[in-house]
Amino acid sequence: MADNSQKMAYHAGEAKGQTQEKASNMMDKAGNVAQSAKESMQEAGNQMKAKAQGAADAVKNATGMNK
Repeated sequence: MADNSQKMAYHAGEAKGQTQEKASNMMDKAGNVAQSAKESMQEAGNQMKAKAQGAADAVKNATGMNK
């Protein structure tokens, strides 16, 4: 009977380890997605900033304020 109990304990530990590994992998993927989203938002912000600066420069050039 002890042999069967040991096998059950082993399999329970094995399942727990697999579950922890899967959870860890999911957290890593979530972290990668979050980092990617952050970088995309930063790039979009930089593009908007550049466009706004270009628009401001165009207005200055058109009104002669850039001289």
